[in-house]
Amino acid sequence: MDKTTALADWSLIQSFLAVAETGSLSAAARRLGSSQPTIGRQIQALETALGVSLFIRHARGLRLSDTGARMLPMAQQMRAAMSAIALTAAGQDQQLHGTVRITASVFASHYILPSILAHIRAAEPAIQLELVPTDTTENLLFREADIAVRMYRPRQADIVTRHIGDVALCACAAISYLERAGRPERVEDILDHDLVGYDTSDLIIDSMRERGWPASRRNFPMRCDNQSAYWQLVRAGCGIGFSQRSFAEADPLVEALPFDLGIPPLQVWLAAPQAMRQTPRIRRVWDLLAEGLKAADL
Repeated sequence: MDKTTALADWSLIQSFLAVAETGSLSAAARRLGSSQPTIGRQIQALETALGVSLFIRHARGLRLSDTGARMLPMAQQMRAAMSAIALTAAGQDQQLHGTVRITASVFASHYILPSILAHIRAAEPAIQLELVPTDTTENLLFREADIAVRMYRPRQADIVTRHIGDVALCACAAISYLERAGRPERVEDILDHDLVGYDTSDLIIDSMRERGWPASRRNFPMRCDNQSAYWQLVRAGCGIGFSQRSFAEADPLVEALPFDLGIPPLQVWLAAPQAMRQTPRIRRVWDLLAEGLKAADL
């Protein structure tokens, strides 16, 4: 294989990008849905054709060589161009059938979207739906999803957005916990209670400190990053947590505490690639998602 053929082989460039961005053959294989030996052969084929070493092995995997580091931005530009081509081609599909891939947070995927998606399936049985529950940001321009439900306004270029509404937040706890530990009378009193917080994220602690509360990790004897599991810990009586007020007020096991945290509400947005937004099936699912989210009284 000569240099021109190698550089024109998108599968080889994809493998290079995956290894460069994940740092190992195994992680790259998982990202691409391939096998580690296949990724290894593709990297070797690219290096042989170019006559250079793209990676240096070290104890924890692979890191880019100087040549590989110089190639990386150009390979990323190739990926962006390939994605733009794919988006443009896919956006020309005028049929009201096919697959629409939706991404949302773990919490929204578990507790908000299922009934909405069931309604969409009933209304449009020719449209297949894929739900990607994740608290990481899926890249819409790389077709990792067609529509995203975000709790913030996306700022990425070439993305169409729509503000759906705002979600009020509150401190809340299981009634069983409050009957055992007592109900805080003032917002500052929650620091005297067991709090349910995040493990690797300091979001709650930082927010409390911004408001002058001397919060630290010690105030959170129960910690979990998964939003769905987090809510179940609150419901089970592990301590005072923080969630959407509408969910706390609707749950018979939970009591929303009556004071204002002073935290701005979460904004709910829909987002989709501009090139795909007018594709009939995506436009239809977008409209039905917007209707369903507004009706959910978040």
